[in-house]
Amino acid sequence: MPPVIDARPANGRIEMLWQRLAVCGPYAPLAMLLLVGLPLLSASRAALMLWQAERVAAAGAWPELLLQGLRNDLMQIGIFSVPLLLLVPLLAWRPLWGFWRRLSGLWVLLAIALLVLLEVSSPAFIAEYDSRPNRLYVEYLKYPGEVLPMLWEGFRLHLVGGVLLTAAAVWGAMRLLRPWLSMAPRWGWVRVLLTWPLVLFVALFAVRSSVDHRPANPASFALTGDPMVNTLVLNSAYSVTYAIYGMRHEARSSEVYGKMAEDEILRHVRATRELLQDPRPLLGDPEIPTLTEQPATVRRERPLNLVIILEESLGATFVESLGGVPVTPEIEKLKKDGWWFEQLYATGTRSVRGIEAVTTGFLPTPAQAVVKLSLAQRNFSSLASILGRAGYESEFIYGGESHFDNMRGFFLANGFSRVTDENDYVNPVFKASWGVSDEDLFNKTHERLLAKHGDGLPSFTLVFTSSNHSPFEFPDGRIELYEQPKGTDNNAVKYTDWALGRFIEKAKKSPYWQDTLFVVVADHDIRVRGETLVPIERFHIPGLILGADIKPRTVKTVASQIDLPPTLLSLLGVDARHPMPGRDLTREPEGLPGRAMMQYNENYAWMEGQQVVVLRPDKAPTHGRYDPARKHLDAVPPPADGVAIEQRALAHSLLPAWLYREQRYRLPEAPATAQAAR
Repeated sequence: MPPVIDARPANGRIEMLWQRLAVCGPYAPLAMLLLVGLPLLSASRAALMLWQAERVAAAGAWPELLLQGLRNDLMQIGIFSVPLLLLVPLLAWRPLWGFWRRLSGLWVLLAIALLVLLEVSSPAFIAEYDSRPNRLYVEYLKYPGEVLPMLWEGFRLHLVGGVLLTAAAVWGAMRLLRPWLSMAPRWGWVRVLLTWPLVLFVALFAVRSSVDHRPANPASFALTGDPMVNTLVLNSAYSVTYAIYGMRHEARSSEVYGKMAEDEILRHVRATRELLQDPRPLLGDPEIPTLTEQPATVRRERPLNLVIILEESLGATFVESLGGVPVTPEIEKLKKDGWWFEQLYATGTRSVRGIEAVTTGFLPTPAQAVVKLSLAQRNFSSLASILGRAGYESEFIYGGESHFDNMRGFFLANGFSRVTDENDYVNPVFKASWGVSDEDLFNKTHERLLAKHGDGLPSFTLVFTSSNHSPFEFPDGRIELYEQPKGTDNNAVKYTDWALGRFIEKAKKSPYWQDTLFVVVADHDIRVRGETLVPIERFHIPGLILGADIKPRTVKTVASQIDLPPTLLSLLGVDARHPMPGRDLTREPEGLPGRAMMQYNENYAWMEGQQVVVLRPDKAPTHGRYDPARKHLDAVPPPADGVAIEQRALAHSLLPAWLYREQRYRLPEAPATAQAAR
């Protein structure tokens, strides 16, 4: 096989450098990786810190951030070095020297290319997600059909520049490594074997980077209260590597906050219900620990149909009455017709997390949402499966490709009987990177609801919008633009709001209106970021329930997305046994402070009224007070009941991982099935 790196003569300075590195024998290419990698990563970090100078200055400790960054860079170079070092005793001696040179040269070339690629892609990722590349970066690689058009339309300059810079780095690395391919062996086999344990130990110690009982991890570099600045201390290769490592330990992901016995978890869950004056008791089923008996508070001769409109990235930042910009006039008008939530909070920062909360009532974890996890792909309780036992047919309607984030697979395996996606639209008005426009989506929804009304069966329809997604494409002539240029989030939200308003107008004039409950809720806010451990103000989302006989009401309590499914069951008039830990807000007296939980990367916020505790991996909890008027979380000393609220937070962070791991978030055996079994 011809070498990847050719052996033509290099310039004199490079040759001289390799002559000096020859003293390292078979480890010379790894020494070159160290000499190239450390300056490269340090320069990139310094540039990013200068770019974000205002936030870095607010956090303070510039020298410490750079010094700890160097420590993290040594960890990553150690991670690259260890696999190659393990092969040294087998390959790095005279009979196999030619193969060793090519293998080690190719390995170092790929390592340098990866370091450069991830660093040059970091600015665009930070601008969009307020973090270095992380697990989201990895997850997006699974969907090139959706992601590449998005990058081309919205990040073309970044994409082209990144490819060119990476190609230039590969070319430079090939020239740099060329002399290695012609270097003769300088060490004998005995010398290799004697030095190998020491070199391997040094590399492993660099990876561990700690003499404590635990190796260093991202929490070790959390030097400030600003999560984005903390990610700057890392390098992007390490950030992605750790994300991949974490994805392999999904089932126990929440244990980074601490451990608690299962009976203690349930004790704190019951205590929280008592605190919230929830009259629904846990049934004590050992197989389904959170199984709850919930008779509907609203009695109906025939249960209502349900339509949930999950709005992409429609946070409170876009709703004027919630402190945002005035780009949702239709929602502002509609909120007078139904239940309007003033303090509703998303559980996470991604669409798949919002889907998890709204359709299953499942609590968030540091792991991926259950929509994508293997043990949740069958017999996992969902609103569709609960309603299915009451005779409902359930459908998911989306304007894009429904396989994205495994939505199609998860829904069809857990109660939905039909999925409608972009392949089902004939002559759409407008098609963008993420699918057809929201007006096409709502036209299809109206068409399907009319057809279902004729069937006479109760139905649940989940509608997921997509126009408010980068690169923010939508048809011309629909709205008066809020700002220039056209392709901004504010304009996209205004278009989505316009499409929603036209749909509700048609729905009110349609025969299905009087028999249907409509829910409008966001999956998450856009670009969730902030200078606090958890930017609670960016988890604030609008929520509205209207239709049928719903009377206007303002819900002032702090509520979470997971509280919507139990509440909707009561409003629909459906009695159920289910494992959802959320509250039924139809039962709650006015004036309760309420509670919500938010997963922000690896940090977990538990909020009771204005009191907040933040759990962090391998660190003590911190306390704060959230002021919704100022939209700011202020650090405060632990209150008198600080330990109790910490325990409630820990219990609810551990509960979902336990239920998922043991496959105990499911419905009890149906009576008909049980009878058949007997």
